[in-house]
Amino acid sequence: MPGENLTRDEARERAALLSVDGYDVALDLRSAVLEGEAARTFRSRTTIRFRCAEPGAATFADLVAPAVTAVTLNGRELDPAEVFDGTRVALADLAAENTLVVDARCAYSRTGEGLHRFVDPEDGEVYLYTQYEPADARRVFANFEQPDLKAPFRFEVTAPDGWVVLSNGAQEGEPAAGTYRFAETRPISTYITAVVAGPYHYVSDTYRRTLADGTELEIPLGALCRKGLSRHFDPADIFTVTKQGLDFFHEHFDYPYPFGKYDQAFVPEYNIGAMENPGCVTFREEFVFRGKVTEASYERRANVILHEMAHMWFGDLVTMRWWDDLWLKESFADFMGALSLVEATRFTNGWITFANGRKAWAYRADQLPSTHPVTADIRDLEDAKLNFDGITYAKGAAVLKQLVAYVGRDAFLEGARRYFKRHAYGNTRLTDLLSVLEETSGRDLATWSRAWLETAGVNALTPQATYDAEGRITELSILQEAAPERPELRPHRVAVGLYRRENADGALVRYARAELDVAGPRTVVTELTGADRPELILVNDDDLTYCKVRFDERSLQTLRGHLGEITEPLSRALCWSAVWGLTRDGLMPARDYLDLVLRFAGRESDIGVLQSLHAQAGYALTHYTAPEHRDLAARELAQGALHELRLAEPGSGHQLSWARFFSSVATTAADLQLLQGLLDGTAKIDGLDVDQELRWTFLEPLTAHGAADQAALDAELRRDDTASGRRHHVRCLAARPSAEVKARAWADVVESDELSNALVEATISGFAQGSQRELTAPYAPKYFAAVERVWRERSIEIGMAVVRGLFPAHQDRQETLDAADAWLSGHPDAPPALRRLVSEARDDLARALRAQACDAQAAR
Repeated sequence: MPGENLTRDEARERAALLSVDGYDVALDLRSAVLEGEAARTFRSRTTIRFRCAEPGAATFADLVAPAVTAVTLNGRELDPAEVFDGTRVALADLAAENTLVVDARCAYSRTGEGLHRFVDPEDGEVYLYTQYEPADARRVFANFEQPDLKAPFRFEVTAPDGWVVLSNGAQEGEPAAGTYRFAETRPISTYITAVVAGPYHYVSDTYRRTLADGTELEIPLGALCRKGLSRHFDPADIFTVTKQGLDFFHEHFDYPYPFGKYDQAFVPEYNIGAMENPGCVTFREEFVFRGKVTEASYERRANVILHEMAHMWFGDLVTMRWWDDLWLKESFADFMGALSLVEATRFTNGWITFANGRKAWAYRADQLPSTHPVTADIRDLEDAKLNFDGITYAKGAAVLKQLVAYVGRDAFLEGARRYFKRHAYGNTRLTDLLSVLEETSGRDLATWSRAWLETAGVNALTPQATYDAEGRITELSILQEAAPERPELRPHRVAVGLYRRENADGALVRYARAELDVAGPRTVVTELTGADRPELILVNDDDLTYCKVRFDERSLQTLRGHLGEITEPLSRALCWSAVWGLTRDGLMPARDYLDLVLRFAGRESDIGVLQSLHAQAGYALTHYTAPEHRDLAARELAQGALHELRLAEPGSGHQLSWARFFSSVATTAADLQLLQGLLDGTAKIDGLDVDQELRWTFLEPLTAHGAADQAALDAELRRDDTASGRRHHVRCLAARPSAEVKARAWADVVESDELSNALVEATISGFAQGSQRELTAPYAPKYFAAVERVWRERSIEIGMAVVRGLFPAHQDRQETLDAADAWLSGHPDAPPALRRLVSEARDDLARALRAQACDAQAAR
């Protein structure tokens, strides 16, 4: 990996030297359907036209390829052996105007980076797609791989007969001799170019709109997936959300969609959720649902569709200059995706999901040792790869939500409109955006930016109240705190809600609310002076700011007894989020949190919140519960989950969610027997359809606890011998409670590079079972011995999967923490990105030990 790195300084020097006029890229992908060595590489021929500000200067083009067969610069043939080192093509004695032609043999990928090749086990068909962010286009064609050297692109792809072939531009004419030609794009960055090719199932539609100036806009729409998934595909819903999003963004951005057509490809073995390639967006195919899912899954898919669509303006039309300002696209796409979801689609409760889910990701990331400002210091590409995190996405989006409240919605959207018009097809920095928002709002944003974008950390807001003899508030104040290592106190726009039980059914209802600006360590809420004494004070009601919410003692006691009785769904979700934060911080015993879940999760109306509660309860059981109480807590959780499963409305999403949660915490013989009965049909729960996906869900705990063997798994694979079935099969095989199984799984991931990215992830998931701590204990020292070698020898995607997934988090004792500290202190020169990953995992382990101590202490 070090030879593939590119530093910010190198990129700045090259951007000052070069301007790129255009690319012509010709790919011959016919080898994809061959077997063996012949199927490993493809021909890539690239012509780049560019100008040089200093004739006679030298620079380099980027290319990661097994071989280069020819290099020509301005008609002069260069010796590939002299100018190509495996990652760069040296270019000397440049002219004012230049033409570079590079003919190479590039490699198909099995790691989801570059041009990924997937063979469908159902029918043997081959599917290809590209994924480049932040810098993997150079694995497919020679280029200048940095976001600020934009250019128009023309792609030409030669492919096997009968394939669907797509790129960013529209196809020009009919393919001749298997060669597809695509229209030249507008100027875009290398990392958002795209090619999708294979025997995909393709469905088309059209979006039409009359623009404000009377122009008729027509956008061809496409949606595609593997043929083997076509029976599960629901393009109608995808097109509905797509059209709703295009309506929303056209109405608010006043800049027509600039990239012609709009294809959306759902592709196999994808490393991320989706990628905003203009005109050819790619998504992970898990968004094609093979079985019954809850409405939360459809909401998440819609949110991702809209997130990627927002990128067409924030990121593709206007792009950050370097990865320091990644937030200029990701934070905005996250915020605009949520805003359009709520205002343009059926998912009107999207802000609840944002508050409970996305922000939980941000709060975790912002308390890691690797936290960073929203606008980050990105030294090189390895830094950039790790910066696609909860800070850049979710915290940035939460901060933007507050910025909208601060400058006003109209001023914010007018600023966006000016930003697009002023910087179309260009590159920007933080100051470019702030300047237009200052124009439209009349506010000085420098102070706001320093507090929210240029410093790291999360503040805690705690209410403090005094009362008179009649029980009325004499003073209510908000105390703001920061961690000692991140001492910044920020300005917050917050709402404070007062709640009490007013109805005969005991429902907790908000009876007073004040909205105000909080600044400094203490702010008095004058508007609520004289209000009747509340049972619950909720700071940051309506989720206007980004903070940890704390409670006074009376409010916390109210939540312990009545959390499920809060009538307002968003307020209830915020309270759930807050008590989870207390648990993570070791301020609430884990078993108290689990008790809240057992008592009140069954009343939760929002399915997305319920699924978050299930995930957090499972994590608390595995990592935050004192070891001596885990078995009892697991039995209680399983009993409670089964109770709610039987009470849930038959056929509902809540029933499905409780079924999945029950299976994840089932440990006793009776629980496992019920899962087996549901699988073989001897047991039944009214309305619960045990489809193929749910069968695999039930099989994993049965396997992990020794109640299902390889024969059972093989039989299940025969029922479902598909790409998805094989991933499930691999995961379950690695979950078996056997030392030999763990040794094999470890070797497959750490010592070999034969598995694809999807099967690496499946193997790691099966290997790392919380119920198998003794079996995986021998691998803690092996992890620290192997991790640097793995990082050095494997691609960065696989490296990240191994470093994160195999960290010995289940060996939750001081010795493991000491081993992590010893590795960090003994490897000061390890790549910074690797040190960051180990440091983050070490911090999660330290947090778990603190939470376990809190849980153990509470039991005494």
